[in-house]
Amino acid sequence: MIRVFLAVIAFAFMPIGAAAQQSPVWVQVEAQPTLTGAQNRARAFDARLDNVAGYYIGSGWYGIVLGPYTRADADVLLANLRRSGQIPSDSFIADGRNFRQQFWPVGVGAPTTAQPLPTTEPSLEELARAIANTPDLPSDAEDLVVVPVIAPDETPNEARASEAALSRAAKEQLQTALKWAGFYDAAIDGAFGRGTRRSMGEWQVANNYEPTGILTTKQRAELIGAYNAILDGMDLQLIRDDATGIEMVIPTGVVAFDKYEPPFAQFEPKGDLAARVLLISQEGDQDRLFGLYEILQTLAIVPTDGPRRRRDQSFEIEGIGEGIHSYTTATLRNGQIKGFSLIWPTGDEARRIRVLDAMKASFATVDGVLDPAIAAPDDSQAIDLVSGLAVRKPKLSRSGFFVDGQGDVLTTAEAVGECSRITIDEVHDAQVVHTDAALGLAVIRPNTPLAPADVAQFQTGVPRLQSEIAVAGYPYGGVLTTPSLTFGRLADIRGLNGEDELKRLSLTAQPGDAGGPVFDNGGAVLGMLLPRASRNGQQLPPEVSFSIDATRIVASLLLADVRLETTDTVAFLPPEALNQKAVDVTVLVSCW
Repeated sequence: MIRVFLAVIAFAFMPIGAAAQQSPVWVQVEAQPTLTGAQNRARAFDARLDNVAGYYIGSGWYGIVLGPYTRADADVLLANLRRSGQIPSDSFIADGRNFRQQFWPVGVGAPTTAQPLPTTEPSLEELARAIANTPDLPSDAEDLVVVPVIAPDETPNEARASEAALSRAAKEQLQTALKWAGFYDAAIDGAFGRGTRRSMGEWQVANNYEPTGILTTKQRAELIGAYNAILDGMDLQLIRDDATGIEMVIPTGVVAFDKYEPPFAQFEPKGDLAARVLLISQEGDQDRLFGLYEILQTLAIVPTDGPRRRRDQSFEIEGIGEGIHSYTTATLRNGQIKGFSLIWPTGDEARRIRVLDAMKASFATVDGVLDPAIAAPDDSQAIDLVSGLAVRKPKLSRSGFFVDGQGDVLTTAEAVGECSRITIDEVHDAQVVHTDAALGLAVIRPNTPLAPADVAQFQTGVPRLQSEIAVAGYPYGGVLTTPSLTFGRLADIRGLNGEDELKRLSLTAQPGDAGGPVFDNGGAVLGMLLPRASRNGQQLPPEVSFSIDATRIVASLLLADVRLETTDTVAFLPPEALNQKAVDVTVLVSCW
């Protein structure tokens, strides 16, 4: 594919009179870092929405917009399209001041308020259309990229003079904006040395200006405008919450105070953007700070991936995943723990970083700490909530049991399929070290060796039909902290079709029991309970369950070099001793 680059010099802008009509605006729905990607996305939006346009918006980005509209019409359209899910939730109103050349629709132009072209000169789109219709151009000339070179509004000397009048704070802001745009990586000091001049020149090149290294008044406004535009609608305001003793900037345009649930003051989304803010405030010492650090990592708002750092008097937790990017920090000072959390949807990093930076820079403590009795109990209480916040739940929970002294656990293969993380008792991370698809079993090994109170002894003798058996497991996932015993009888030492590797049980088990040990009267393990499933297309009665025969388990695990204990002795344990045996060997296996 051949691309043709055309340099076009745009002349000085005509002034807009005070009586001019209200400037139009656009609904910006997306931005892409490549022209091809932007064209593809514009084509997709154009297939289902009206007034789709695309403009190069500087710094290597291409924006897809809807418009132009009046501001009132744009606000209504934005709300309706967000609500119906036809555009992303982070779409916003753009005033067009950053629009450069138009790339969509091909050959069709629309004026912008930021860069009107004089009526006596041809528009960029008209020039592009003229070139595209030239007979000797290749057939793929519709891929034309028009790169304008716009004359500066000031000479270098004039720009330097206007720059000299800037305050130190204004100069630091320019460096900050250049750094945010990716052109500056040195100190924010307000001193325009070689590094700053070089970054200004690079910004000018990227935005199709002459690279003088001195930003004109208009260019400075454009740079700062782009830097601030991303915060449109955030409505960052400094708030002081006397109940928590915290003062900081909060994006009040997207969150609003909801309630106090000690140790948190909770700010919930008030629009389509799924952002949340928590203020953290409680009395405490180092033990309580460390406890809070651990508890926070069990919450759904803190995904498991991301950096964490705990110090003697503070911590930081960043959680990334499951559509969430959260940041939490807290500090212990003078017997008080105070901090905050920002929870933001993924895919909106530029705004998240800007909002987070503002919150960090403004955070301050004032007198007061959140009263733990401020929130009265109500019907919203639940076992899977911590201070009103949902605890992170696994995708699947099944049972398992220790088979050797280093903490290896036998469980059903169903429990470890397609997991990004596997845990034993929701605390110990583990890895799969052996699977047997034919038998439907798996062995998981804790990342840090464990010392179980007891391990399974596999019964290698032939059990008696109709003898009493018991299955240990977690029928309700992690709701109960210890395993439950379900009693039944050994209905057959083979499967319904005579399968030697199966034992048929007369026992009503729950899905969470699958993977648990099947004990005989003496506490020896006859097998591992299998998940319920239809057999040969038939749905079996609920009291019919199956387990894998112990001798088949032993043979499979020996191939994996797992050291097992076996017995052929038939013994008897009283119910309380059998229950203790179950507690010592049975674990909860969770797939996250």
